[in-house]
Amino acid sequence: MIYEFKCRATGTVVMTQKVAERILAIIGKEPGSQGIILPDRMPDAIRTLEAAVEAEREAERRAKESTKEAAPEDEGEDEGAEKDRTPVVSLGQRAWPFIQMLKDAAAAEREITWGV
Repeated sequence: MIYEFKCRATGTVVMTQKVAERILAIIGKEPGSQGIILPDRMPDAIRTLEAAVEAEREAERRAKESTKEAAPEDEGEDEGAEKDRTPVVSLGQRAWPFIQMLKDAAAAEREITWGV
């Protein structure tokens, strides 16, 4: 399923089900085929989502630091292993369009809907 978030002030943001439902869960909204985010709830949603993005970045930073500390200095990384890694798309990258939509919709005092 695809989620198509709409707002008269901002246009449309389209997300896959998995990503949209994760973002909706973070901001405390029930995933489903239809829904609405009212302007008075958007500031809290923005803060919550930005905090989740920052928490993920911090966890990633700590994981990288602990990996560097655990590896002996005289051993370099295998260059081939680096090439084989699939790039990871972070929550921040996935959520950025939605965060911007929330900010613009809140400024215009317009609701965001999906499935309507």
